[in-house]
Amino acid sequence: GNYFFPGRASNHSCPLGWGLNEGLEACVLETAVIVLLTVLIIAGNLTVIFVFHCAPLLHHYTTSYFIQTMAYADLLVGLSCLVPTLSLLHYPAGVQEPITCQVFSYVISVLKSVSMACLACISVDRYLAITKPLSYNQLVTPCRLRGCITLIWVYSSLVFLPSFFGWGKPGYHGDIFEWCAHSWPTSALFTGFVVCLLYAPAALVVCFTYYHIFRICQQHNREISERRARFPSQEMEAGEGGGNGHHGGHGPDRRYAMVLFRITSVFYMLWLPYIIYFLLESSHVLDSPALSFITTWLAISNSFCNCVIYSLSNSVFRLGMRRLSQTMCSFSHCAADDRDFGEPKPRKRANSCSI
Repeated sequence: GNYFFPGRASNHSCPLGWGLNEGLEACVLETAVIVLLTVLIIAGNLTVIFVFHCAPLLHHYTTSYFIQTMAYADLLVGLSCLVPTLSLLHYPAGVQEPITCQVFSYVISVLKSVSMACLACISVDRYLAITKPLSYNQLVTPCRLRGCITLIWVYSSLVFLPSFFGWGKPGYHGDIFEWCAHSWPTSALFTGFVVCLLYAPAALVVCFTYYHIFRICQQHNREISERRARFPSQEMEAGEGGGNGHHGGHGPDRRYAMVLFRITSVFYMLWLPYIIYFLLESSHVLDSPALSFITTWLAISNSFCNCVIYSLSNSVFRLGMRRLSQTMCSFSHCAADDRDFGEPKPRKRANSCSI
């Protein structure tokens, strides 16, 4: 059967309408957008995962547990996006639309929920690292982190489970499928349920923790500036001695908090239009297939953004990427070309990839 040219004229299956208007046998623009995002998401998150294995310094932060969980979840988002891609290309022909649409929407919703919960946990972790540095290691243990990640997956899976029992639609991710677009309406009750149990608590936690983190950082900076103004000679001696000073430990924490804050900000900037549209459409205020497509895939594009933010913001991550490229280069028999750039510095040897 042909999914994209229903008996009744509708642009839901080709939300942007190009395929229908031009009389083409596929949704050209939608296919191009989804294929591009699928490739970028898979490539970007594979890079993040490999770099974390190649840069041991990244493991010094407990947030690496959550960041790697997000990378694996985002990688699965990329792989899941192959479903609508193949569907848009009319393959396979005998697919059962209702179950495919429901499963795809559920899986994407759960995976993005995992990312959202991980970002909230990362903000709590950084908050504890800065507000309770002395008791941090007792509060945040590897066992508790693993338990927290398990809880995130279980909770996310349960929140969207009612969508299989006719309570509502978890999102518009499956609206490329005609059945999803026409026969599966959103429910204001279920949307409110998801917002109250997931979106709102995660956003509130992030706002609370980063507000206090930056307030504490400002306070530290003010104290340091006052001390420098009061005892300039001592500051100079401390600097000449090569020490980090009493406040040295807060520098890396502040910088790392900024990287994580950027990731969180980009996440919510890309997801906010989707959440707003989801609420408006569920309340029958707005109904636009093109808008639902744009906001949905803008939100999914976030799965690629973390890699870009890390590479721009984190020097250790960049070093890990360099090591990864050198390792791949050596497998490609081009290690000889690397020698032209000089030997790597001894102090960076600790970050090399042990493959």
